[in-house]
Amino acid sequence: MATESANPRYRSERSHKAILDAALKLCLEQGFARTSVDAIAKEAGVGKQTIYRWWPSKAAVLVEAIDRQSASSVEFPDTGDIHADLRGQMVAVAEYFHTTQSSTYREVIGAAQSDPAAAKAILDTLVNPRVQSCRRRLERAQQQGQIRADVVLDDVVELIYAPLYYRLLLGTRPNTPRQVEDILNLVFDGLRPRTPSPPSADD
Repeated sequence: MATESANPRYRSERSHKAILDAALKLCLEQGFARTSVDAIAKEAGVGKQTIYRWWPSKAAVLVEAIDRQSASSVEFPDTGDIHADLRGQMVAVAEYFHTTQSSTYREVIGAAQSDPAAAKAILDTLVNPRVQSCRRRLERAQQQGQIRADVVLDDVVELIYAPLYYRLLLGTRPNTPRQVEDILNLVFDGLRPRTPSPPSADD
């Protein structure tokens, strides 16, 4: 019977994980610009050709590593309460953005501004699946009458997540659960001052 170490599939899975872990470790220690495919290969104990067999660039390696690291922020719960479900999912995102590890995501987004391949990898692997997951949850809430039928759901997604990314990328303030509460309260209640109710005949 073949041992695990002699099994090609096991070796591939082990190498795959080692590469992702190495890419995250190096990027966190020395930044995206100074992290090279050669360095990732050396840290992971694999040949450079192994990395290029699975990924076209170091950005693609890091995007997959970030996706694995932040997997808990992909799927939405469905408790029947859209406000509560958005809060739970957005808090998971805010808490990830508040970690030291999220600096790697910030750097990859920065690199993507001049690297079309990195930008595509971010959209295809990290952003679009999460947008679609959120959109599906909003569609169910719309069908249930919990949110207005006339709103454009893609605009809603951008409206609620843009503040989280704003703080991540510009570092104006930390991402927090309180921030999520404030965003959702503004979205659901609006900014327009409330008109006082007219006095009743009994007043």
